[in-house]
Amino acid sequence: MAEQHPDPAGSTQQFRAFAHQNEQEAPPKRSNVLPIVAIVVALAVVAVAAYLLLK
Repeated sequence: MAEQHPDPAGSTQQFRAFAHQNEQEAPPKRSNVLPIVAIVVALAVVAVAAYLLLK
């Protein structure tokens, strides 16, 4: 009697194909928006503080 769901690790060729498939997937790219926004906000705070001190 054949198994309904054969184990993919049972075949070396299937396992190598599975392992190779996972290696090709690229990690998700990180967005550079957050550091840029943080720098802009920090510059705005420094500019407002400088304006208030020199007023």
